[in-house]
Amino acid sequence: MKLSRLALAVALLPASTLYAVADSSEDALKLSNTVITANRAAEERTDTMAAVTVFTRADIDRLQPVNVPDLLNRVPGVQIVQSGGRGSTTGVFVRGTKTAQTLVLIDGVRVGSVSTGGANGALEHLNLEQIERVEVLRGPHSAMYGSDAIGGVIQIFTRRSAGEGLHGRARLAVGNKGVWERSAGVSGGDQNTRFNLSASLDEMAGFDRTTKGDSLSSDDDTYRNKALSFSLSHAFNEQLRAGVNVLDQRGKTEYDNTFMQKPYTDFTASVVSTFVELQATEQWLSRLELGYSEDKLKGRDKLDSPFSAYDINSYRDSAAWLNTFQLNDEHTLRAGADYLKDKVRTDARTVEDKYTKDSRWNKAAFIQHNYSGDLFGTELGLRHDKNQQFGSENTWNAALSIPVGQTNEFILSYSEGFRAPGLMDLYYPDYCSPVGCMKQSNPNLKAEKSKSYELQWRSQLADTVALEASLYRTNIRNAIAGFPPENINKARINGLEVSLQHELYGADGALNISFIDPRDSESGRQLQRVAKRTLSYDLDKQLGAFAVGGTWMLASDSIDAVSNSITWETERKKIAGFGTLDLRGSWQATHDLGVDLRLANIFDKDYTRALYNYEGDAYGYREDRFTVLLGVTWTPNL
Repeated sequence: MKLSRLALAVALLPASTLYAVADSSEDALKLSNTVITANRAAEERTDTMAAVTVFTRADIDRLQPVNVPDLLNRVPGVQIVQSGGRGSTTGVFVRGTKTAQTLVLIDGVRVGSVSTGGANGALEHLNLEQIERVEVLRGPHSAMYGSDAIGGVIQIFTRRSAGEGLHGRARLAVGNKGVWERSAGVSGGDQNTRFNLSASLDEMAGFDRTTKGDSLSSDDDTYRNKALSFSLSHAFNEQLRAGVNVLDQRGKTEYDNTFMQKPYTDFTASVVSTFVELQATEQWLSRLELGYSEDKLKGRDKLDSPFSAYDINSYRDSAAWLNTFQLNDEHTLRAGADYLKDKVRTDARTVEDKYTKDSRWNKAAFIQHNYSGDLFGTELGLRHDKNQQFGSENTWNAALSIPVGQTNEFILSYSEGFRAPGLMDLYYPDYCSPVGCMKQSNPNLKAEKSKSYELQWRSQLADTVALEASLYRTNIRNAIAGFPPENINKARINGLEVSLQHELYGADGALNISFIDPRDSESGRQLQRVAKRTLSYDLDKQLGAFAVGGTWMLASDSIDAVSNSITWETERKKIAGFGTLDLRGSWQATHDLGVDLRLANIFDKDYTRALYNYEGDAYGYREDRFTVLLGVTWTPNL
């Protein structure tokens, strides 16, 4: 059979056959020295020119984070702001950009709301027991990913097989504030076929998420999250592989609102991804990916108040064709095409409630060349997007790496980003009353655009000490703000990130420091909810069957903008900085039985990272205070 016919047959392989297949990146997901997100293919960490942080499953088990936002707060340049602990609305601020300006992927599939933009829902509800790996790419990368990748890209990989054979996994954890965590799973396979099936249920009686002490808000806000994930992969032969990954999460989270009696949101977040991968020749690797995601929110309260009733459902269909050509040891060429279809459905009761348009498509093609030589390396990429709403957009990136001696490397790069406006910004219906109508959207919005300049320094200072530092500047124009939304703002963000990995008296440490100055270019005001200085420090030591560790986090003060519901004016309030200390320990009692203990915020710090407005006064959303969690994990070989 000719190669062209074989490639065509793989590209047209029906989705039903994908349920009997496997992933060539299966082993790469376990390794800390590989990166997949930077160039959409597995490669050595040292080969990528992007600023990137990787957490493997082993890292997650060792660090014992409370949730995904807690894990991401360790990344230099990344700040995750929750509105009242686990399960609450989550803001993602990567290098000073806003939530909608960071792209979030789960197994290569875009997730989140196509209405408002951003994937905060995916992050706040994602169960840690369903995660195999997290990669955080910092800085604009629209030349590879298209829209939304202004601040960076966060990619989460769902749980994979623990290896050949049959392996079980069960975990039970209990903590204060009525926390119960339960999960179970089974995985296994052989050299050709691997699978994983996991289920989890988290429940929390909760705490009062707001500082407003009125009769409507003074209650504990509960949270419930049940999740199921499945992966199956198969290698037909040394050249042809394929696979499928499924994640489904659903539950209920309560929140506070001074106009409603115990408001809550029922949520559902689902992702399905499939792929077929063909090693067509020794130099050419081709991969076809198909994806589907949905994000559903249903809001209600105890009295079924009309203020709380809403249904917003987002759907995404995607396809990608990725090709890697290893021309020789020094030259690599990557090329591909993307297709994306966004749809939104609401609980519109009348014609006036419906979006004027509720869907749009985006088509794109990209190409990137990498050169790696003894004296220097280069990267040059270009992407063209054609969007049904705002037309065409071209973005590109370029980088130059220069090794200095055997232990140092300097990387100078330029990258561009853009973000297409959300469907709510563009097509949300006007509000009409007997006295007239008020615009709530703007179909003439342009895409937000960014340009970023960065200098990285990577150094192996000693055998057990590694340093990475990034100095960057990002300029953003056509920023969307106001009501109705307009392209009115410009922003400039200057930043410095430093990450130090070291060993100290047999203990492994990770220090991450960020200095950031995010400002509106015209007014000079600091951008909201972004602290100028942050620090995180993890220190862990293994003592035979026992392990102990701790995490210290600091953040300086920040600014939040509170909208006055009567005058529609914006007030700016300062939020005090904070510092927290977490401690953790574990004991591997037997080969397949482990016990772990986490003490979070041991000094019971009462702090806030976001504000809300009530009748002209600003109140804070509480972050979780002192928590204890004791867990038992059983991992038998079946």
